[in-house]
Amino acid sequence: MSREKEIKRLIAEDLLRIGAVFLRPEEPFTWASGIKSPVYCDNRLTLTSPDVRTDVEESLAETIKERFPEVEVLMGTATAGIAHAAITAHLMGLPMGYVRSGAKDHGRGNQIEGRLEPGQKVVVVEDLISTGGSCIDTVNVLREAGAEVLGVISIMTYGMKKGIDRMAEAGIEWVSLTDFDEVAATAADKGYISPDDISRLMAFRDDPSDESWIGK
Repeated sequence: MSREKEIKRLIAEDLLRIGAVFLRPEEPFTWASGIKSPVYCDNRLTLTSPDVRTDVEESLAETIKERFPEVEVLMGTATAGIAHAAITAHLMGLPMGYVRSGAKDHGRGNQIEGRLEPGQKVVVVEDLISTGGSCIDTVNVLREAGAEVLGVISIMTYGMKKGIDRMAEAGIEWVSLTDFDEVAATAADKGYISPDDISRLMAFRDDPSDESWIGK
């Protein structure tokens, strides 16, 4: 098994074990958009579990060194990526900062917090990629400030086509420690869900707006 696959499996097992990813295809969750979802993801829970937190941050550091060896600064997305960027930057001996969702309406009106020099090579740290919107917004802010964004790294991605297409259109290289496919397979192996549920989960991933998977 490759090291990349080992990390995918490890992080999937960790997220399922602490309930950071919770699969409930029989009783879907409702997103703020109204879409019915068989999955609930809250990677903030990784911060409250020391062993999982260690796995996540060490895997982020290892993967960044492998994929983006020229990195000079880590930038977290607000708010979920901030803590992970800070811890990972500490492990790597790098400076870090974060990008607000909007400029402050007081003080210096910063949207980028932390020192960032034009031309610096940046990796953005995100907790979860779904449609890619927040990542793209963050990258655009950093690019406008003169940074060279090498790429984005997340703890997990749903692997939705919309997100993949949008990131490609924006010219953003990205990598995730684990993904929805790995989580679904691991959940079936560990008995969290039935193997028959995997096809329903994949149908949701392929088109979240199509709710025909419900009740199958």
